[in-house]
Amino acid sequence: MSMAKKLFGSFRPNILNKDRYPAYARSLEEQYLQMLLTNTMSNTFYADQNELLSDAEQLHQEMANSNPNFMAKEIIFARNEGFMRLQPLFGLAILSIYRPDLFAKIFLLVVRIPSDLSDFLMILKGMGRGEGGRAVKRQVNRFLSGVSEYWAIKYNGRGRGYSLGDAIATAHPKPEDLKQQALFRYLRGLEANLALLPQVEALENLKLASTEEEQIAWIERGKLPYETVTGAIQPSKAVWEALLYQMPTFALLRHMNALQRAGVLEDKRNLDYVVNRITDEQALKKAKILPFRLATAFRQVDHPELRDALREAAELTFDNLPELGEKTAIFLDISGSMNGQYLEIGAVFALALYKKTQGSSLFWLFDTEVVDARPSRKDSILTQAAQIHARGGTDTGAPVRKLIQERRKVDQIIIITDEQQNSGSPFYEQLRLYRSKVNRDVKAFIVDIAPYRHAMVPDQDPQTFYIYGWSDTVLSYIAQSVKGYSSLVERVEGVSLDG
Repeated sequence: MSMAKKLFGSFRPNILNKDRYPAYARSLEEQYLQMLLTNTMSNTFYADQNELLSDAEQLHQEMANSNPNFMAKEIIFARNEGFMRLQPLFGLAILSIYRPDLFAKIFLLVVRIPSDLSDFLMILKGMGRGEGGRAVKRQVNRFLSGVSEYWAIKYNGRGRGYSLGDAIATAHPKPEDLKQQALFRYLRGLEANLALLPQVEALENLKLASTEEEQIAWIERGKLPYETVTGAIQPSKAVWEALLYQMPTFALLRHMNALQRAGVLEDKRNLDYVVNRITDEQALKKAKILPFRLATAFRQVDHPELRDALREAAELTFDNLPELGEKTAIFLDISGSMNGQYLEIGAVFALALYKKTQGSSLFWLFDTEVVDARPSRKDSILTQAAQIHARGGTDTGAPVRKLIQERRKVDQIIIITDEQQNSGSPFYEQLRLYRSKVNRDVKAFIVDIAPYRHAMVPDQDPQTFYIYGWSDTVLSYIAQSVKGYSSLVERVEGVSLDG
Protein backbone atom coordinates (compact mmCIF):
# COMPACT_ATOMS: atom_id res chain seq x y z
CA MET A 1 0.00 0.00 0.00
CA SER A 2 1.36 3.44 -0.94
CA MET A 3 1.94 6.00 1.81
CA ALA A 4 -0.58 8.35 0.19
CA LYS A 5 -3.28 5.69 0.18
CA LYS A 6 -2.47 4.70 3.76
CA LEU A 7 -2.68 8.27 5.01
CA PHE A 8 -5.53 9.67 2.95
CA GLY A 9 -7.43 6.93 1.17
CA SER A 10 -9.16 5.60 4.24
CA PHE A 11 -10.64 8.99 5.14
CA ARG A 12 -12.91 9.09 2.08
CA PRO A 13 -16.41 7.59 2.35
CA ASN A 14 -16.45 4.17 0.70
CA ILE A 15 -20.01 2.90 1.17
CA LEU A 16 -23.60 4.17 1.17
CA ASN A 17 -25.94 4.02 4.16
CA LYS A 18 -29.61 2.97 4.04
CA ASP A 19 -30.54 6.42 2.78
CA ARG A 20 -27.91 6.21 0.01
CA TYR A 21 -25.76 8.81 1.75
CA PRO A 22 -21.93 8.40 1.80
CA ALA A 23 -20.61 6.51 4.81
CA TYR A 24 -17.65 4.35 5.87
CA ALA A 25 -17.15 0.59 6.03
CA ARG A 26 -15.41 -0.27 9.28
CA SER A 27 -13.45 -3.41 10.07
CA LEU A 28 -15.19 -6.77 10.12
CA GLU A 29 -14.54 -7.02 13.87
CA GLU A 30 -16.25 -3.65 14.44
CA GLN A 31 -19.21 -4.59 12.25
CA TYR A 32 -19.59 -7.91 14.04
CA LEU A 33 -19.51 -6.42 17.53
CA GLN A 34 -22.04 -3.79 16.46
CA MET A 35 -24.38 -6.47 15.16
CA LEU A 36 -24.06 -8.62 18.28
CA LEU A 37 -24.80 -5.71 20.62
CA THR A 38 -27.63 -4.03 18.71
CA ASN A 39 -29.38 -6.53 16.43
CA THR A 40 -32.34 -8.09 18.19
CA MET A 41 -33.77 -8.97 14.75
CA SER A 42 -36.82 -6.83 15.41
CA ASN A 43 -38.06 -4.62 12.60
CA THR A 44 -36.24 -1.28 12.35
CA PHE A 45 -36.98 1.89 10.42
CA TYR A 46 -34.88 0.77 7.46
CA ALA A 47 -34.92 -3.05 7.61
CA ASP A 48 -37.41 -5.81 8.41
CA GLN A 49 -36.73 -9.03 10.32
CA ASN A 50 -35.93 -11.08 7.21
CA GLU A 51 -33.31 -8.61 5.99
CA LEU A 52 -31.72 -8.36 9.44
CA LEU A 53 -31.65 -12.17 9.75
CA SER A 54 -30.01 -12.52 6.33
CA ASP A 55 -27.43 -9.82 7.10
CA ALA A 56 -26.70 -11.40 10.48
CA GLU A 57 -26.14 -14.87 9.01
CA GLN A 58 -23.76 -13.47 6.40
CA LEU A 59 -21.77 -11.54 9.01
CA HIS A 60 -21.55 -14.52 11.38
CA GLN A 61 -20.16 -16.63 8.53
CA GLU A 62 -17.69 -13.94 7.42
CA MET A 63 -16.40 -13.65 10.96
CA ALA A 64 -16.13 -17.42 11.43
CA ASN A 65 -14.07 -17.62 8.23
CA SER A 66 -11.89 -14.61 9.01
CA ASN A 67 -11.20 -14.57 12.74
CA PRO A 68 -12.95 -17.34 14.73
CA ASN A 69 -10.96 -16.73 17.94
CA PHE A 70 -12.04 -13.12 18.09
CA MET A 71 -15.57 -14.15 17.10
CA ALA A 72 -15.68 -16.39 20.18
CA LYS A 73 -14.55 -13.52 22.42
CA GLU A 74 -17.11 -11.14 20.92
CA ILE A 75 -19.90 -13.67 21.46
CA ILE A 76 -18.95 -14.06 25.14
CA PHE A 77 -18.74 -10.27 25.58
CA ALA A 78 -22.13 -9.66 23.94
CA ARG A 79 -23.86 -12.33 26.05
CA ASN A 80 -22.33 -11.44 29.40
CA GLU A 81 -21.57 -7.71 29.27
CA GLY A 82 -23.96 -6.56 26.57
CA PHE A 83 -26.79 -8.73 27.98
CA MET A 84 -27.82 -9.84 24.50
CA ARG A 85 -29.07 -13.39 23.82
CA LEU A 86 -30.32 -14.19 20.33
CA GLN A 87 -27.38 -12.99 18.23
CA PRO A 88 -24.70 -14.56 20.47
CA LEU A 89 -26.62 -17.86 20.29
CA PHE A 90 -26.87 -17.56 16.50
CA GLY A 91 -23.14 -16.91 16.34
CA LEU A 92 -22.48 -19.89 18.62
CA ALA A 93 -24.46 -22.16 16.27
CA ILE A 94 -22.42 -21.00 13.28
CA LEU A 95 -19.14 -21.27 15.19
CA SER A 96 -19.98 -24.94 15.87
CA ILE A 97 -19.66 -25.58 12.12
CA TYR A 98 -16.39 -23.76 11.54
CA ARG A 99 -14.56 -24.36 14.83
CA PRO A 100 -16.07 -27.13 16.99
CA ASP A 101 -13.16 -26.77 19.44
CA LEU A 102 -13.91 -23.09 20.14
CA PHE A 103 -17.62 -23.84 20.20
CA ALA A 104 -17.08 -26.42 22.94
CA LYS A 105 -14.83 -24.08 24.89
CA ILE A 106 -17.35 -21.23 25.12
CA PHE A 107 -20.66 -23.10 25.09
CA LEU A 108 -21.42 -22.79 28.81
CA LEU A 109 -20.31 -19.13 28.80
CA VAL A 110 -23.04 -18.35 26.26
CA VAL A 111 -25.77 -20.90 27.04
CA ARG A 112 -26.44 -19.76 30.59
CA ILE A 113 -30.07 -20.69 31.24
CA PRO A 114 -32.56 -23.21 29.79
CA SER A 115 -34.20 -20.64 27.51
CA ASP A 116 -30.75 -20.10 25.94
CA LEU A 117 -30.53 -23.83 25.27
CA SER A 118 -34.04 -23.88 23.80
CA ASP A 119 -33.29 -21.00 21.45
CA PHE A 120 -29.92 -22.46 20.49
CA LEU A 121 -31.53 -25.78 19.50
CA MET A 122 -34.26 -23.95 17.58
CA ILE A 123 -31.59 -22.01 15.68
CA LEU A 124 -29.80 -25.26 14.77
CA LYS A 125 -33.07 -26.72 13.51
CA GLY A 126 -33.81 -23.55 11.52
CA MET A 127 -30.36 -23.81 9.93
CA GLY A 128 -31.20 -27.32 8.75
CA ARG A 129 -28.68 -28.93 11.10
CA GLY A 130 -31.12 -31.11 13.00
CA GLU A 131 -29.69 -32.00 16.40
CA GLY A 132 -26.23 -30.66 15.55
CA GLY A 133 -24.18 -33.87 15.72
CA ARG A 134 -22.01 -35.36 18.46
CA ALA A 135 -20.06 -32.18 19.24
CA VAL A 136 -23.30 -30.35 20.03
CA LYS A 137 -24.80 -33.25 21.98
CA ARG A 138 -21.72 -33.38 24.25
CA GLN A 139 -22.21 -29.73 25.20
CA VAL A 140 -25.95 -30.13 25.65
CA ASN A 141 -25.20 -33.02 28.01
CA ARG A 142 -22.82 -30.81 30.00
CA PHE A 143 -25.55 -28.23 30.38
CA LEU A 144 -28.25 -30.76 31.31
CA SER A 145 -26.08 -32.19 34.08
CA GLY A 146 -26.64 -28.91 35.94
CA VAL A 147 -30.43 -28.71 35.56
CA SER A 148 -32.17 -28.11 38.89
CA GLU A 149 -35.76 -28.55 40.03
CA TYR A 150 -36.15 -24.78 39.91
CA TRP A 151 -35.07 -24.69 36.27
CA ALA A 152 -37.31 -27.66 35.55
CA ILE A 153 -40.48 -25.96 36.73
CA LYS A 154 -39.58 -22.48 35.49
CA TYR A 155 -38.23 -23.21 32.03
CA ASN A 156 -39.48 -26.59 30.84
CA GLY A 157 -42.21 -25.07 28.65
CA ARG A 158 -43.48 -28.18 26.88
CA GLY A 159 -45.11 -27.11 23.61
CA ARG A 160 -43.02 -23.92 23.27
CA GLY A 161 -40.29 -24.99 20.89
CA TYR A 162 -37.48 -27.05 22.40
CA SER A 163 -38.21 -27.83 26.04
CA LEU A 164 -35.76 -29.30 28.53
CA GLY A 165 -37.59 -32.59 27.99
CA ASP A 166 -36.92 -32.37 24.25
CA ALA A 167 -33.24 -31.65 24.95
CA ILE A 168 -33.02 -34.71 27.23
CA ALA A 169 -34.68 -36.88 24.60
CA THR A 170 -32.20 -35.56 22.01
CA ALA A 171 -28.95 -35.76 24.00
CA HIS A 172 -29.73 -38.79 26.24
CA PRO A 173 -27.78 -37.60 29.31
CA LYS A 174 -27.03 -40.21 31.98
CA PRO A 175 -28.50 -39.29 35.38
CA GLU A 176 -26.01 -39.12 38.23
CA ASP A 177 -28.39 -40.27 40.97
CA LEU A 178 -32.03 -41.23 41.68
CA LYS A 179 -33.13 -37.63 42.09
CA GLN A 180 -31.72 -36.63 38.72
CA GLN A 181 -33.23 -39.73 37.17
CA ALA A 182 -36.64 -38.69 38.53
CA LEU A 183 -36.11 -35.14 37.29
CA PHE A 184 -35.20 -36.27 33.77
CA ARG A 185 -38.23 -38.61 33.66
CA TYR A 186 -40.53 -35.80 34.80
CA LEU A 187 -39.15 -33.42 32.19
CA ARG A 188 -39.79 -36.01 29.48
CA GLY A 189 -43.39 -36.40 30.63
CA LEU A 190 -42.84 -39.89 32.06
CA GLU A 191 -43.96 -41.27 35.41
CA ALA A 192 -41.51 -40.16 38.11
CA ASN A 193 -41.05 -40.42 41.87
CA LEU A 194 -42.14 -36.90 42.86
CA ALA A 195 -41.30 -37.55 46.51
CA LEU A 196 -37.71 -36.93 45.42
CA LEU A 197 -38.72 -33.62 43.81
CA PRO A 198 -40.56 -31.44 46.38
CA GLN A 199 -40.81 -28.34 44.14
CA VAL A 200 -42.15 -30.36 41.24
CA GLU A 201 -44.59 -32.08 43.58
CA ALA A 202 -45.79 -28.67 44.82
CA LEU A 203 -46.41 -27.54 41.22
CA GLU A 204 -48.39 -30.65 40.34
CA ASN A 205 -50.49 -30.28 43.51
CA LEU A 206 -51.06 -26.60 42.69
CA LYS A 207 -52.66 -27.64 39.40
CA LEU A 208 -55.08 -29.88 41.32
CA ALA A 209 -55.84 -27.43 44.17
CA SER A 210 -59.53 -26.56 44.43
CA THR A 211 -59.35 -23.58 46.79
CA GLU A 212 -57.39 -20.34 46.94
CA GLU A 213 -55.98 -21.36 50.32
CA GLU A 214 -54.63 -24.62 48.90
CA GLN A 215 -53.13 -22.80 45.94
CA ILE A 216 -51.31 -20.33 48.17
CA ALA A 217 -50.11 -23.10 50.46
CA TRP A 218 -48.53 -25.01 47.57
CA ILE A 219 -46.99 -21.84 46.12
CA GLU A 220 -45.37 -21.03 49.44
CA ARG A 221 -44.36 -24.60 50.23
CA GLY A 222 -42.73 -25.08 46.84
CA LYS A 223 -41.43 -21.51 46.56
CA LEU A 224 -42.89 -21.60 43.07
CA PRO A 225 -41.75 -18.86 40.67
CA TYR A 226 -44.40 -16.57 39.25
CA GLU A 227 -43.96 -17.79 35.64
CA THR A 228 -44.76 -21.33 36.74
CA VAL A 229 -47.80 -20.30 38.75
CA THR A 230 -49.29 -18.03 36.10
CA GLY A 231 -48.77 -20.81 33.55
CA ALA A 232 -50.55 -23.36 35.73
CA ILE A 233 -53.52 -21.39 37.12
CA GLN A 234 -55.37 -18.09 36.70
CA PRO A 235 -54.08 -16.05 39.67
CA SER A 236 -56.55 -14.31 41.96
CA LYS A 237 -55.70 -11.17 43.93
CA ALA A 238 -54.59 -13.28 46.90
CA VAL A 239 -52.42 -15.48 44.68
CA TRP A 240 -50.79 -12.43 43.07
CA GLU A 241 -50.12 -11.14 46.58
CA ALA A 242 -48.40 -14.41 47.49
CA LEU A 243 -46.33 -14.24 44.31
CA LEU A 244 -45.35 -10.62 44.94
CA TYR A 245 -42.99 -11.49 47.77
CA GLN A 246 -41.15 -14.08 45.67
CA MET A 247 -40.72 -12.07 42.45
CA PRO A 248 -37.25 -11.06 41.28
CA THR A 249 -36.72 -7.36 40.59
CA PHE A 250 -37.02 -7.75 36.82
CA ALA A 251 -40.33 -9.59 37.24
CA LEU A 252 -41.66 -6.76 39.42
CA LEU A 253 -40.90 -4.28 36.65
CA ARG A 254 -42.68 -6.40 34.07
CA HIS A 255 -45.75 -7.10 36.20
CA MET A 256 -46.47 -3.82 37.94
CA ASN A 257 -49.52 -3.28 35.71
CA ALA A 258 -50.85 -6.78 36.45
CA LEU A 259 -50.36 -6.27 40.18
CA GLN A 260 -52.14 -2.93 39.99
CA ARG A 261 -55.04 -4.34 37.94
CA ALA A 262 -55.45 -7.21 40.41
CA GLY A 263 -55.79 -4.69 43.26
CA VAL A 264 -52.68 -5.96 45.06
CA LEU A 265 -51.16 -2.48 45.30
CA GLU A 266 -54.20 -1.03 47.02
CA ASP A 267 -52.70 -2.45 50.21
CA LYS A 268 -50.07 0.05 51.37
CA ARG A 269 -47.88 -2.73 52.74
CA ASN A 270 -47.65 -4.29 49.27
CA LEU A 271 -47.11 -0.97 47.55
CA ASP A 272 -44.33 -0.04 49.96
CA TYR A 273 -42.69 -3.39 49.34
CA VAL A 274 -42.67 -2.86 45.54
CA VAL A 275 -41.35 0.68 45.88
CA ASN A 276 -38.58 -0.42 48.24
CA ARG A 277 -37.58 -3.29 45.94
CA ILE A 278 -37.27 -1.25 42.77
CA THR A 279 -35.38 1.52 44.54
CA ASP A 280 -32.90 -0.88 46.15
CA GLU A 281 -29.60 -0.02 44.50
CA GLN A 282 -28.01 -3.39 45.24
CA ALA A 283 -31.04 -5.30 43.95
CA LEU A 284 -31.00 -3.27 40.73
CA LYS A 285 -27.32 -3.97 40.26
CA LYS A 286 -27.71 -7.68 40.95
CA ALA A 287 -30.65 -7.98 38.56
CA LYS A 288 -28.66 -6.25 35.77
CA ILE A 289 -31.66 -4.10 34.90
CA LEU A 290 -31.01 -2.33 31.59
CA PRO A 291 -31.81 1.39 31.77
CA PHE A 292 -34.35 1.27 28.95
CA ARG A 293 -36.38 -1.35 30.88
CA LEU A 294 -37.07 1.35 33.43
CA ALA A 295 -38.15 3.73 30.67
CA THR A 296 -40.50 1.10 29.25
CA ALA A 297 -42.04 0.44 32.66
CA PHE A 298 -42.36 4.19 33.26
CA ARG A 299 -44.30 4.54 30.01
CA GLN A 300 -46.63 1.66 30.88
CA VAL A 301 -47.65 2.45 34.46
CA ASP A 302 -49.81 5.32 35.69
CA HIS A 303 -49.60 4.83 39.46
CA PRO A 304 -47.97 8.03 40.83
CA GLU A 305 -45.93 6.30 43.55
CA LEU A 306 -44.67 3.65 41.13
CA ARG A 307 -43.67 6.31 38.63
CA ASP A 308 -41.78 8.16 41.37
CA ALA A 309 -40.04 4.90 42.32
CA LEU A 310 -39.03 4.30 38.69
CA ARG A 311 -37.64 7.82 38.48
CA GLU A 312 -35.51 7.11 41.53
CA ALA A 313 -34.42 3.72 40.15
CA ALA A 314 -33.17 5.34 36.94
CA GLU A 315 -31.05 7.79 38.92
CA LEU A 316 -29.64 4.94 41.03
CA THR A 317 -28.81 2.87 37.94
CA PHE A 318 -26.32 5.51 36.83
CA ASP A 319 -25.19 6.61 40.26
CA ASN A 320 -21.86 4.75 40.14
CA LEU A 321 -20.87 6.03 36.70
CA PRO A 322 -17.59 7.98 36.89
CA GLU A 323 -17.80 11.70 36.29
CA LEU A 324 -17.15 12.72 32.68
CA GLY A 325 -15.87 16.25 33.12
CA GLU A 326 -17.52 19.54 32.30
CA LYS A 327 -16.24 20.14 28.77
CA THR A 328 -18.49 17.61 27.10
CA ALA A 329 -20.94 18.05 24.24
CA ILE A 330 -23.77 15.51 24.10
CA PHE A 331 -25.73 15.28 20.85
CA LEU A 332 -28.92 13.18 20.61
CA ASP A 333 -30.34 12.26 17.21
CA ILE A 334 -34.12 12.86 17.23
CA SER A 335 -34.71 12.22 13.50
CA GLY A 336 -37.64 10.13 12.29
CA SER A 337 -35.65 6.89 11.99
CA MET A 338 -34.91 7.08 15.74
CA ASN A 339 -38.61 6.95 16.64
CA GLY A 340 -39.62 4.35 19.21
CA GLN A 341 -37.19 2.30 21.28
CA TYR A 342 -34.07 3.87 19.75
CA LEU A 343 -35.05 7.33 20.96
CA GLU A 344 -36.35 6.03 24.28
CA ILE A 345 -32.98 4.37 24.91
CA GLY A 346 -30.97 7.28 23.52
CA ALA A 347 -32.77 9.91 25.57
CA VAL A 348 -32.20 8.00 28.83
CA PHE A 349 -28.50 7.57 28.04
CA ALA A 350 -28.00 11.17 26.97
CA LEU A 351 -29.62 12.56 30.10
CA ALA A 352 -27.62 10.19 32.33
CA LEU A 353 -24.43 11.40 30.65
CA TYR A 354 -25.49 15.01 31.11
CA LYS A 355 -25.99 14.51 34.84
CA LYS A 356 -22.53 12.97 35.11
CA THR A 357 -20.98 16.18 33.78
CA GLN A 358 -22.42 18.03 36.77
CA GLY A 359 -24.86 19.73 34.39
CA SER A 360 -22.11 21.86 32.88
CA SER A 361 -21.98 20.17 29.48
CA LEU A 362 -23.89 20.94 26.30
CA PHE A 363 -26.93 18.79 25.56
CA TRP A 364 -28.27 19.38 22.08
CA LEU A 365 -30.99 17.61 20.12
CA PHE A 366 -30.65 17.44 16.36
CA ASP A 367 -32.40 16.35 13.20
CA THR A 368 -31.58 18.70 10.34
CA GLU A 369 -31.56 21.52 12.89
CA VAL A 370 -30.04 21.82 16.35
CA VAL A 371 -31.94 22.62 19.54
CA ASP A 372 -30.50 23.22 23.00
CA ALA A 373 -32.47 20.77 25.17
CA ARG A 374 -31.75 22.79 28.33
CA PRO A 375 -32.20 19.79 30.62
CA SER A 376 -32.60 20.06 34.36
CA ARG A 377 -30.21 18.42 36.79
CA LYS A 378 -33.03 18.18 39.33
CA ASP A 379 -35.82 16.72 37.18
CA SER A 380 -35.60 12.96 36.81
CA ILE A 381 -34.04 11.24 33.79
CA LEU A 382 -37.26 9.38 32.96
CA THR A 383 -39.51 12.45 33.15
CA GLN A 384 -37.26 14.43 30.82
CA ALA A 385 -36.67 11.50 28.45
CA ALA A 386 -40.44 11.07 28.00
CA GLN A 387 -40.66 14.66 26.71
CA ILE A 388 -38.21 14.11 23.82
CA HIS A 389 -39.90 13.21 20.53
CA ALA A 390 -38.69 12.21 17.05
CA ARG A 391 -39.03 14.42 13.98
CA GLY A 392 -37.49 15.30 10.63
CA GLY A 393 -34.43 14.16 8.66
CA THR A 394 -30.84 13.58 9.76
CA ASP A 395 -27.82 15.86 9.51
CA THR A 396 -25.19 14.43 11.86
CA GLY A 397 -22.80 17.26 11.01
CA ALA A 398 -25.23 19.97 12.17
CA PRO A 399 -24.37 20.01 15.92
CA VAL A 400 -20.60 20.02 15.24
CA ARG A 401 -21.07 22.82 12.71
CA LYS A 402 -22.85 24.80 15.43
CA LEU A 403 -19.90 24.21 17.79
CA ILE A 404 -17.57 25.64 15.14
CA GLN A 405 -19.79 28.66 14.48
CA GLU A 406 -19.93 29.46 18.20
CA ARG A 407 -16.21 28.64 18.74
CA ARG A 408 -17.15 26.41 21.66
CA LYS A 409 -14.23 24.39 22.93
CA VAL A 410 -15.09 20.94 24.32
CA ASP A 411 -12.84 18.02 25.22
CA GLN A 412 -15.22 15.28 24.15
CA ILE A 413 -18.18 14.97 21.81
CA ILE A 414 -20.70 12.19 22.42
CA ILE A 415 -23.27 11.59 19.70
CA ILE A 416 -26.09 9.05 20.11
CA THR A 417 -27.56 8.05 16.77
CA ASP A 418 -28.56 5.32 14.32
CA GLU A 419 -26.19 7.02 11.81
CA GLN A 420 -28.73 7.31 9.00
CA GLN A 421 -27.69 10.69 7.58
CA ASN A 422 -29.77 11.87 4.62
CA SER A 423 -28.97 15.57 4.31
CA GLY A 424 -26.43 18.26 5.18
CA SER A 425 -22.72 17.78 5.83
CA PRO A 426 -21.25 14.50 7.17
CA PHE A 427 -20.31 14.26 10.83
CA TYR A 428 -16.70 13.33 10.10
CA GLU A 429 -16.19 16.23 7.71
CA GLN A 430 -17.35 18.65 10.41
CA LEU A 431 -15.37 16.84 13.13
CA ARG A 432 -12.13 17.25 11.18
CA LEU A 433 -12.96 20.90 10.60
CA TYR A 434 -13.62 21.38 14.32
CA ARG A 435 -10.24 19.83 15.11
CA SER A 436 -8.49 22.15 12.71
CA LYS A 437 -10.28 25.31 13.89
CA VAL A 438 -11.16 24.86 17.57
CA ASN A 439 -9.64 21.87 19.39
CA ARG A 440 -7.36 19.41 17.64
CA ASP A 441 -7.40 17.04 20.64
CA VAL A 442 -11.16 16.58 20.96
CA LYS A 443 -12.30 12.97 21.38
CA ALA A 444 -15.47 11.77 19.70
CA PHE A 445 -17.68 8.95 20.98
CA ILE A 446 -20.28 7.59 18.61
CA VAL A 447 -22.95 5.57 20.41
CA ASP A 448 -24.54 3.56 17.61
CA ILE A 449 -27.78 1.88 18.68
CA ALA A 450 -28.74 0.38 15.30
CA PRO A 451 -27.47 -2.80 13.56
CA TYR A 452 -26.73 -1.34 10.11
CA ARG A 453 -23.29 -2.20 8.67
CA HIS A 454 -21.84 1.22 7.92
CA ALA A 455 -20.38 4.08 9.92
CA MET A 456 -19.89 7.86 10.07
CA VAL A 457 -16.16 7.67 10.80
CA PRO A 458 -13.34 5.46 9.42
CA ASP A 459 -11.43 2.93 11.54
CA GLN A 460 -8.16 4.81 11.35
CA ASP A 461 -9.11 7.82 13.46
CA PRO A 462 -7.41 7.22 16.85
CA GLN A 463 -9.41 9.95 18.61
CA THR A 464 -12.83 8.55 17.72
CA PHE A 465 -14.40 5.69 19.65
CA TYR A 466 -17.30 3.55 18.50
CA ILE A 467 -19.68 2.13 21.07
CA TYR A 468 -22.56 -0.22 20.33
CA GLY A 469 -25.66 -1.29 22.22
CA TRP A 470 -27.62 0.00 25.16
CA SER A 471 -26.54 -1.63 28.40
CA ASP A 472 -25.21 0.60 31.18
CA THR A 473 -21.73 -0.74 30.36
CA VAL A 474 -21.86 1.63 27.38
CA LEU A 475 -21.85 4.60 29.72
CA SER A 476 -19.10 3.13 31.88
CA TYR A 477 -16.98 2.55 28.79
CA ILE A 478 -17.35 6.19 27.72
CA ALA A 479 -16.31 7.38 31.16
CA GLN A 480 -13.30 5.06 31.15
CA SER A 481 -12.28 6.02 27.60
CA VAL A 482 -12.31 9.69 28.52
CA LYS A 483 -9.60 8.76 31.00
CA GLY A 484 -7.52 6.98 28.35
CA TYR A 485 -8.94 3.50 27.77
CA SER A 486 -8.78 1.88 24.33
CA SER A 487 -11.48 0.98 21.79
CA LEU A 488 -14.39 -1.35 22.52
CA VAL A 489 -12.96 -3.93 20.13
CA GLU A 490 -9.62 -3.79 21.98
CA ARG A 491 -11.51 -4.27 25.22
CA VAL A 492 -13.02 -7.46 23.79
CA GLU A 493 -9.48 -8.67 23.07
CA GLY A 494 -9.07 -9.08 26.83
CA VAL A 495 -12.03 -11.47 27.14
CA SER A 496 -11.00 -14.93 28.34
CA LEU A 497 -12.23 -17.99 26.50
CA ASP A 498 -11.87 -20.00 29.69
CA GLY A 499 -14.55 -18.29 31.75
